Amino acid sequence: MNKDIKEKQARALLLSEYQGILSTHSVDVEGYPFGSIVPYCLNEAGLPIILISTIAQHTKNILSDPKVSLTVTEGEADDLQTVGRVTYIGDAQLLDKDDTDSAERYYNFFPQSRGYHQTHDFNFYCIKPVRVRFIGGFGQIYWIEKDDFLLSNPFSLDEEKKMFDHMNADHLEAIRHYCDVFAIPLDASAVPAMVGIDSEGFHLRVGARIHRINFNESVTTAGEVRKTLVAMAKA
Repeated sequence: MNKDIKEKQARALLLSEYQGILSTHSVDVEGYPFGSIVPYCLNEAGLPIILISTIAQHTKNILSDPKVSLTVTEGEADDLQTVGRVTYIGDAQLLDKDDTDSAERYYNFFPQSRGYHQTHDFNFYCIKPVRVRFIGGFGQIYWIEKDDFLLSNPFSLDEEKKMFDHMNADHLEAIRHYCDVFAIPLDASAVPAMVGIDSEGFHLRVGARIHRINFNESVTTAGEVRKTLVAMAKA
């Protein structure tokens, strides 16, 4: 597989899901890994962001040893051995309270999490990559270096929000059309919402589920996003 293609496929898989298995080093059962399910999204730098409580076991493990991995597989597969999966290996780092950019991107994906801070001591962490393991299917197994995997979002939080707020307010029918074209389940009462845009695609939230739609070509400006979305709406 071409080097650029495997990196794009691995990144697309990480972007296509919104929860994974976070593996940490157990402090209670020394020497053994501890796995837990966590929601995540990517920030402007392309790093996975998680929101975890200080009372959670995985947080206690991270405070003792920040080395972690986040394993993500293609959802709704009949046989997990035959589908793509990514193991993102890195170091969990507590985000500064002033990093509102990462926090707001996370809240766009998971709006119910805004209230978590009122009940428990939750904090945002990013996972800085060391290396990525990608399995694209049978016989497609690769290590990917961090500098080749990471891709920053070309849009600031304000730019991104203006684009998807406009789509949600003025082009709901186009968003419904995207759901039809890409076989995203949508009943008559559901109101899909665009919640994220980057150079390679965008995310929709339908109820509590997040869905990813990829662009055919990369975009780097708001004008290119508009042109691409218009073309997709006409498909």
